[in-house]
Amino acid sequence: MTKAYWVGHVSVDDATAYEAYRKANAEAFAKFGARFLVRGGAQEIVEGKVRPRCVVIEFPSIEAARGCYDSLEYQRAKALRDPVSLVDLVIVEGWADPS
Repeated sequence: MTKAYWVGHVSVDDATAYEAYRKANAEAFAKFGARFLVRGGAQEIVEGKVRPRCVVIEFPSIEAARGCYDSLEYQRAKALRDPVSLVDLVIVEGWADPS
């Protein structure tokens, strides 16, 4: 089964309130087998424009990635995030190398 990823670019307006979102999203991420690969570390923009924070989360499948986003657990967490941040988020299926 091919893995899938959430790739997000985030601007946070209120770090304290955003922390409540980070705590709340743990339930959904655990339920759907999510694993953080990138969580807001230092970044160097070499082309184009992105938000100040980059996040990459790995899921065991595209179904798990979509299911997590649509889940009640994640939507409750997202409701905490929405008023204090701007997010560009894509769910992308990983590449299965045929070699």
